[in-house]
Amino acid sequence: MGHLGALLFLLGGLGALADICEIPEVDSKLVERLGQHLLPWMDRLSLEYLNPSIYVGLRLSSLQAGAREAFYLHNLKLNYQESVLGLPINDDNRNNQAKPSMGQLALYLLAIRANCEFVRGDKGNKLVSQLKRFLEDEKRAIGSNHRGHPRTSYYQYGLGILALCVHQKRLHDSVAGKLLYAVEHDHPPRGRLSVDTVAMAGLAFTCLERSNLNRNQGHRLTLAIRTVQEKILKAQTPEGHFGNVYSTPLALQLLMNSFMPEKKLGTACLKARAALLASMQDGAFKNVLIISQLLPVLNGKSYVDLISPDCEAPRVLLQPAVETPSQTQELISVMLKVPSVLPPYRHAISVPAGSSLEDVLKKAQELTGFTYGTQNSLSGPYLTSVMGREVGERKFWQLLQAPDTPLLEGIADYIPKDGETIELRLVSW
Repeated sequence: MGHLGALLFLLGGLGALADICEIPEVDSKLVERLGQHLLPWMDRLSLEYLNPSIYVGLRLSSLQAGAREAFYLHNLKLNYQESVLGLPINDDNRNNQAKPSMGQLALYLLAIRANCEFVRGDKGNKLVSQLKRFLEDEKRAIGSNHRGHPRTSYYQYGLGILALCVHQKRLHDSVAGKLLYAVEHDHPPRGRLSVDTVAMAGLAFTCLERSNLNRNQGHRLTLAIRTVQEKILKAQTPEGHFGNVYSTPLALQLLMNSFMPEKKLGTACLKARAALLASMQDGAFKNVLIISQLLPVLNGKSYVDLISPDCEAPRVLLQPAVETPSQTQELISVMLKVPSVLPPYRHAISVPAGSSLEDVLKKAQELTGFTYGTQNSLSGPYLTSVMGREVGERKFWQLLQAPDTPLLEGIADYIPKDGETIELRLVSW
């Protein structure tokens, strides 16, 4: 038996799952490169661009942004107090901002806890009450017979439960019960729960179980966590990812907090680590939300650690990446097609190599009369309209590599190749 086999056998015999699913240390330069992607976003301080997940990811990582980090938290607090509580922040440019979504508010509460703070006082109670109202609204939308669906998603629903849990705020059993039912019965309105949704639900269940906040549901939570573990393991691809490359970080956050004696877990986690390393070396991680989920994994942490965060742990100061002078780039041709409009749109668009899909859309708008609209989210901009057709309830613009391969990245992150055909398709879900 080799060293790895002996180690897995020993750990399996001891039942020490946390060690079995430990992610071995990754080259610090690769980790630093990931962290450097976050720094430019920390200079975008309007509510439209503020992303609490950046702060959470850094605080749970081996990296820090120094004074910029504290200033970012300060701006998070100012903007969220203004938008949720209506408190003035003496900046005319920040008036009339849209209120945060349930997911944004939940991530903000995680950011507060990542700084070893609990939400307290009148301001904190109002934030908690707002998040509880969001969850109650979603619970009603799902319905007593579970035939409905959340207005947002089960992912945001689980995130909201997790955020309240790390602040030791108890929810009614019926709120957690809706998420438990969805996992137990694999019960979204259409199709199965995605890996990242299942993982977020599992993190919420793990927090509830450890915090003992919903004592009447203890046994059910334990069984649901085991169900989540099994679903994630079954979703592992031959390459090693859980679901896909971008759902793997959150899946590993869950598995690193799991307790399963089987040796298959250790093997699965090592395989996932190898797949992540290859993806990091290929520069696959550009989206700040995914990077913020990955950095804690590379430091052996997860969102569950926010139950009792370690704010004194040493972290390495990030330095901005050194920019290399731009060189003249060759032009590539990308075929852009939209069959969901009349007449169907189809044009070849020339852009510099390395351009994002968003750059392609901008060039198409400039040259061919193509029109589109976007809205910012924590995971980047997404399409709200194309050629005058807007998304409706339960509809969205899907991005595909022709003929039928869904893109795993958004318009700001995906880099088309020369000769590629990209289709924008209005679909229902």
